[in-house]
Amino acid sequence: MTTEPGPDDRHEQRLDSLMSERRQLINLAYRLLGSLADAEDVVQETYARWYAMSPNQQQAIASPGAWLTRVAGRVCLDLLGSARVRRERYVGEWVPEPLPDRGEWSEARSGDPADRVTLDESVSMAFLVVLESMTPAERVAFILHDVFGYPFADVAEIVGRSPAACRQLATSARRRIDAARPAAAPTAEQARVVRGFKQAWEARDINALIGFLDPAATAIADGGGQVNAAPRPIEGSEQIARYLVDVSGRIRGVTILECTVNGQPGLVTQMDHTVTAVVAFDIADNRIRRVWAVRNPDKLRRWTTGQLVRQ
Repeated sequence: MTTEPGPDDRHEQRLDSLMSERRQLINLAYRLLGSLADAEDVVQETYARWYAMSPNQQQAIASPGAWLTRVAGRVCLDLLGSARVRRERYVGEWVPEPLPDRGEWSEARSGDPADRVTLDESVSMAFLVVLESMTPAERVAFILHDVFGYPFADVAEIVGRSPAACRQLATSARRRIDAARPAAAPTAEQARVVRGFKQAWEARDINALIGFLDPAATAIADGGGQVNAAPRPIEGSEQIARYLVDVSGRIRGVTILECTVNGQPGLVTQMDHTVTAVVAFDIADNRIRRVWAVRNPDKLRRWTTGQLVRQ
């Protein structure tokens, strides 16, 4: 004989279902905001709004997961509107917060929200940087529809526009992506280029570095006003190579290690086993087109626990 679940069992099942949405919400909010710290705040605010409702109000919601997504999307949309103002006050260049592949690090913290972010093409540094050029509505419509597969009718409820308008927003965002980025190089090719770049950097070989860089390459460093970093983008392969050699000549005791940054081959620099920079790349046609070096300590917290277990 089958026993029907009682009220307590149904409540427990509903609670489990509710909490299982956390991973999806973290993934959504990080892609929208480019900051895991902000994504955590959004998810916390989303659940706080759920628990602020009465039990009857909660029971009246047919799909708690859909409700949580709508609320998280709206909170992100509001934050994106204010982010532009905050970043105008940011000291130096702003780069999205880089994420490590926790499988490469010993002593990884259990339950870290970084573990919940799926490291695919939609979180590569190059992809996130292009998203920064979009309006908040474009970004939300594009990520929800093209990355997470939500129908435009659902996107419309979050963005506050018609489904047709959301379709146009996503199309506009797609054009920006296509115009800004060529097809991504295979991972093995990226790893080969990054390894050669690392070796040239360690050898302080300007000509070799230039050979790995596209002539029109750009390098951007994010120190957040807390550590020294180039205040403006560095343009051109020779200028980037000379800057890197100059920095390595002035700062002794730096170790450069290969790692995975947002799912793509990258580098970290360490001093006394402490990560001092995370470097991400955009690579096409065997050349590095963009270099992003994150030095802001607030954005390196995910990298400061444990040691890199492969080089």
